[in-house]
Amino acid sequence: MSRWLILAGMAAFLAAEAARAGDAAAALADPLKLDSGLISGAACAKGDVRVYKGIPFAAPPVVGFRWKPPQPVQPWDGTRACVEFRSWCPQPKPLMGKELGPLSEDCLYLNVWTPALFVNRRSDRLPVMVWIHGGGHTTGSGASPFYDGELLAREGVAVVTINYRLGPFGYLAHLLLSKESEQGVSGNYGLLDQIAALKWVQRNIAAFGGNPDCVTIFGESAGSASVCRLMISPLARGLFHRAIAESGGAHGGNRRLREALPRLEPMEKVGETLAAKLGCDGEKDVLAALRAKSFQEILDAASPSQGLFGKGVKFGPIVDGWAIPSDPAALFRAGKQADVPFLAGTNADEGTILLQQLPIKRTLGYRLLLGQMFKEDAPEVLRLFPAATDDEVPKALSRVVSIAAFVGPARFLVRSMEPMKSKAYLYHFTRVPPIESARKLGAFHALEVGYVFGTIEKRPEIEAKDRALSKTMRAAWARFAATGDPNGPGLPPWPAYRKEADEHMEFGDEVRAKSGLWREACDLFDRIALKREVADAEP
Repeated sequence: MSRWLILAGMAAFLAAEAARAGDAAAALADPLKLDSGLISGAACAKGDVRVYKGIPFAAPPVVGFRWKPPQPVQPWDGTRACVEFRSWCPQPKPLMGKELGPLSEDCLYLNVWTPALFVNRRSDRLPVMVWIHGGGHTTGSGASPFYDGELLAREGVAVVTINYRLGPFGYLAHLLLSKESEQGVSGNYGLLDQIAALKWVQRNIAAFGGNPDCVTIFGESAGSASVCRLMISPLARGLFHRAIAESGGAHGGNRRLREALPRLEPMEKVGETLAAKLGCDGEKDVLAALRAKSFQEILDAASPSQGLFGKGVKFGPIVDGWAIPSDPAALFRAGKQADVPFLAGTNADEGTILLQQLPIKRTLGYRLLLGQMFKEDAPEVLRLFPAATDDEVPKALSRVVSIAAFVGPARFLVRSMEPMKSKAYLYHFTRVPPIESARKLGAFHALEVGYVFGTIEKRPEIEAKDRALSKTMRAAWARFAATGDPNGPGLPPWPAYRKEADEHMEFGDEVRAKSGLWREACDLFDRIALKREVADAEP
């Protein structure tokens, strides 16, 4: 082929690309019409993805709206520029010492990334993925750079990341708050925020090219626990069509509104204690006095705990008989969860970060802790996870926490889906990338999130296999969002979970299906969880 023909071909190619870019720019220039008004966004660096940041999905929950269900957004005139992230819910400094964004109770905003050419289209609707961030129901934000949705959107999905109220702002209950509620309950405001965001998606996502009939909720840690609670909440039915739970389940921390548990006092009692600490309990209008306090005063008095072993008050979703009818794990066990395609999994070293709060270093302390955690079952746990010397304690304890609190509960979730029409899929993430934190902590809690979103690719020290793994995981997650099945062209075969085969997909140095992940230990921890479930249900 002559040099001139080659140049002519290149010119034609560049002209076509320019025309396509022009079409994209034209699509991007128009403001989008939402039910609350017009908005504009911005193009990401390559111009093929459009991002809209800081879109309000509920009214600011401040002053009289503090500790009330999310209220409708006030419509606006003109075009609202949605080009900057908004505030994070007030929170303490997180465990890993990450930087926080600006803090404000005016935090009920979401962000959308969508392929530019799909904006304003009325056909070829995109699957929608709604991300619920982690942070122990106490820290975090959908605006974190870790959750940048650009690369995931390039897989052909509309990505939504949301904020919700946290800690004492999202999950505080009080008898007087329950009395002013039409349902006679209080707390769960953070969960109600998530539901309000899903309702916003139903009303508005079509403007971004998204399909409101193909919505996947996905989250990690507390976000994954939230996914599980949305699965059993009657208030969330019909608002999503697939679900992904990453390193968080239905067990644990399920406080009751008015009933005490062996390990947890009722949440209405927590609210009374907070009111007394703030000196509001003797006021004529206790709620007005509480709502007049600054968010920093509330945070300081509430002392919200973080992690599995943090000191302070444990805030999170509450069994209130309305948003959460009864114990979530019991509802999963009884088959009362939403019958939607479900994907769940864990990381190999979930416990390493969380155990920084619990410096157990000697065999005696290890045995005492197992006795405290597992009572009469402690000898069996010790048999499966022995530590003959002090040097063996950290690894043994990390494995106990990883499997008891994460791997076992994830297997429980997918097993609970077996009687249903929808299929479930189990995964285990084992890749240890060449970054400093992973060298110390292994495949630690939340590490997989960077691979799902592709933000791990911003790390200069990662290897080609990390980029390939991220691409595979993004494609599998997007395929699942589109079809309810993570299998597709170019993806490794991922068998649906069946108890007999006990198969899972390993995402590590290799990506392959395996079976029998910590089977004996998971059987043990499932029996222990069932005993606790039964004990908690007893009057």
